[in-house]
Amino acid sequence: MKHYRFVGNSKTATLLALLMACPLNAWAGNTWSYHQESDSLTNQTYSFAQSPLPRPGLYDNMMLEIVCKGNKLQAVIDADDLIASQNSNFNLEYQIDKKTPVTVQMKTFPDSKRKGYSDEFAKRIADDMLSGQAIFIRVNTMLRTVLSSSMPLDNAAEPIKHVLADCGLSPSNNATSEPAYTLTEFEQEFSKLTVEQQEQVLVKIKKIMTEIQ
Repeated sequence: MKHYRFVGNSKTATLLALLMACPLNAWAGNTWSYHQESDSLTNQTYSFAQSPLPRPGLYDNMMLEIVCKGNKLQAVIDADDLIASQNSNFNLEYQIDKKTPVTVQMKTFPDSKRKGYSDEFAKRIADDMLSGQAIFIRVNTMLRTVLSSSMPLDNAAEPIKHVLADCGLSPSNNATSEPAYTLTEFEQEFSKLTVEQQEQVLVKIKKIMTEIQ
């Protein structure tokens, strides 16, 4: 068996020893970042704010991005695991700090089962992220498993605002207020009511709709 001897100065040997002693995840970035890239097919430049990866072993490997492409804002989720078939709808649940969880519908890309997007809820997600210190996300997959991850937001403001500006948008003034009530939330809570309660709610909704027409 051959034995190899390291030849070098003591400072180099000390640095190598420190690198070997530190876990790899200690060197991983924990900040949001802003990027500009070019689409090889269209030669179109687009920008995105990208979340850091979670700590290994604690959560699933998922990244969240706010993207401005073609002057359109998108929220994109990128996972290592299968989410749904290509071009399929799925639900993303997210929670900012201790606020009420929000469920939004996303759709996988035509060429991916692990990456999905939302145009409709992108601005809201971006505004909500600007109002907190951390975001927790959860996805129910096609395999009936649950993917979850937590990401810090304390350094997300500058990259996200940069992307919003690229799309000619500004953060909403109510970004720090309680999120608006969504149709998804209504449907979830409505389904929990008794038949009598549902009828009462529908009567009130009908009255409101009649008054605003």
